[in-house]
Amino acid sequence: MRMQRPFAFTMQGMKTVVYVDGFNLYYRALKNSQHKWLNLQALCQAALPGICNIVRINYYTARVSGRPNPDSPRDQNIYLEALKTLPNLRIHLGNFQVTNKWMFLAQPIEFRPPGTIPQPVPVFARVVKTEEKGSDVNLGAHMVRDAFTGAFEHAVIVTNDTDLREPLRIVIEEAGLPVTLLTPNVHPTEDLKKLATHIRNLRSYLGVCQFPITLIGQNGQLLTKPADW
Repeated sequence: MRMQRPFAFTMQGMKTVVYVDGFNLYYRALKNSQHKWLNLQALCQAALPGICNIVRINYYTARVSGRPNPDSPRDQNIYLEALKTLPNLRIHLGNFQVTNKWMFLAQPIEFRPPGTIPQPVPVFARVVKTEEKGSDVNLGAHMVRDAFTGAFEHAVIVTNDTDLREPLRIVIEEAGLPVTLLTPNVHPTEDLKKLATHIRNLRSYLGVCQFPITLIGQNGQLLTKPADW
């Protein structure tokens, strides 16, 4: 494992930009929890050293489909409006695709009621396939661009997605800048652990870094935490 170097900082603190892989954070740490109403600014301030001057948080996600949960688009929109109340946070949207595809069954199972004639076991099934497109590409491209344009002295990436290994490597090894892996996993992937300058786990901060149950949005609308969150 890479030896972690001490943080360096100026009198004003280390200029830090945070890059949040929204879907990875959700599926790795939030989906089955009561902490979905997460204040990302409070989370970053709690989980990172005080010397980090967080100048921007970039949040990468996509508009979700109503399949299979018809309430999901509404709940997500309420959350995005809550995030917009954070002054230094920017939302970057990719695309969410829902398609019906024929796919191989990994383990076909024969179901035959007693007394019936055996039928061929199907090896294909038509399934609803949901895919998020663009967010990890946008995150990686923005982080590399920002590294070479002087947007930060220190980057923080919230993910456990190994697809972001190469942007992480470029920033650390070619731009020569430190990157903290703020991992949503109990055990982060080895590919990212080996590269990251620093590693911190965010799970212990989720419960204390929630938005108020109600807050006022940018346009004056009342935003209320979804009931099942």
